[in-house]
Amino acid sequence: MKKIMPLLLSGVVLVSAAACNNAKTTSDAPSSTDTNGQVPKAENAQNAQKDATNDVRKKQMESDIRAREQRNDAGGDQMKRADGDLESEVRTKLEANIPNGKLTVDSKNGDVTVAGTVPTQAQLAKVEPLAKQIKGVKNVAVKATVAPPKAN
Repeated sequence: MKKIMPLLLSGVVLVSAAACNNAKTTSDAPSSTDTNGQVPKAENAQNAQKDATNDVRKKQMESDIRAREQRNDAGGDQMKRADGDLESEVRTKLEANIPNGKLTVDSKNGDVTVAGTVPTQAQLAKVEPLAKQIKGVKNVAVKATVAPPKAN
């Protein structure tokens, strides 16, 4: 078991590092937290909503967050997190709970910035509390705006 654990952890780290290269909730989210990007078409927003609200997908996203937190807990200080891990976990949390948002996440020393667009004011109000549910997030700056999906 002792020989398998380092191999297993190195595999998780490798997969996590690859997933952290682009902390965006969707492919058409803005490329950085300096801009808010384009408003999605209503049809695309509905498809994203169906995918992210799928129970299996939600369970996968929550499982990913738990696995990252368990890996971090095993490594020492539970509240000290790598910026890439925070970005990925916050992005996943937002994607699971605001599926049709077009959000980008950036992190620096536990300070998280979220930019992009969401369809409703209620979803915008969820961004900060959801981000703060992730261990290691100290502060959240929400630069996102409300932009309802465009009609086709």
